[in-house]
Amino acid sequence: MDDDLIGKKIVSFRYMTKKELKREGWDDYKGVVLVLDDGTLIYPSRDEEGNGPGELFGYKDGNTFLYYPEVEE
Repeated sequence: MDDDLIGKKIVSFRYMTKKELKREGWDDYKGVVLVLDDGTLIYPSRDEEGNGPGELFGYKDGNTFLYYPEVEE
């Protein structure tokens, strides 16, 4: 399954919908989703057991930062 991500492009970055959160059994916490060009959705979890959504952190040029999408009204 890991090889399925190689060469894919991120086309969108957004918060999870209520339907997506419900499907995973998570509360209304705003987990983030990376949408790939083939329709695959990638989202972080608090842990490998899937106990809730997580945040996306990044690191570049000696700095750690948090990625978060714009809130759509």
